[in-house]
Amino acid sequence: MNMLPVVSVKDLSAAYRKNRVLDRVTFEIQPGTLTSIIGPNGAGKSTLLKTILELHPRLAGEVRFFGSTYQKMKSRIGYVPQRGSVDWDFPTHALDVVLMGLYGKIGWFRWPGRKHREQAMQALAEMGMADYAYRQISQLSGGQQQRVFLARALVMDADLYLLDEPLAGVDAATERAIMKTLNLLKDRGRTVMVVHHDLQTVEDYFDHVLMLNRSVIAHGPTREVFTDVNISRTYGGTLRMWGGRSG
Repeated sequence: MNMLPVVSVKDLSAAYRKNRVLDRVTFEIQPGTLTSIIGPNGAGKSTLLKTILELHPRLAGEVRFFGSTYQKMKSRIGYVPQRGSVDWDFPTHALDVVLMGLYGKIGWFRWPGRKHREQAMQALAEMGMADYAYRQISQLSGGQQQRVFLARALVMDADLYLLDEPLAGVDAATERAIMKTLNLLKDRGRTVMVVHHDLQTVEDYFDHVLMLNRSVIAHGPTREVFTDVNISRTYGGTLRMWGGRSG
């Protein structure tokens, strides 16, 4: 029996001003997969996430989540934006940031209850951040901030997680903690899509890969599509310091 795709994108196009950054992008993401989205700078990776989440307008195309629209399914979707796009000087502490992930269930005009705070603390603990619950987010390191944002996504208990460069600029311990968490989500049957920049770790970290350069160059199981030929097609002359692969 065929399972309904978690994400289905057909002929999606988007632009910034007059510059088209996504051109007829088409792919499907199956349940329980851990997919990296890779491509050169300007390939449209972050724009892809923002466009399918209706944070950026689309010129054309269709996007379905679990066979329905984003508006109907957004409670099942967790999103972690790029760390650089967040105002970290906003005066709030880590626990409050995580509690924001529960507002869809609590309601924006109701105070979080004891149960909600316990859930948020548990998510912080899973990310090794329980001791920083009442620390101002501006006082956290980049890696700690990223852990807090992932804890906020975890507390949503979503079926689909979309993360934009969660491993960028973090220390090795945070990178291991994040990948451990993403693999646990996959083991629980959740689906995860990650904008990723490090080609050296794609094969170790992800079971599927979406290779993007404004259009989809290749998509499928990492062992099948993450080849030198597809890497060259995706990055063209922009690739530097790539040692090549066997196979």
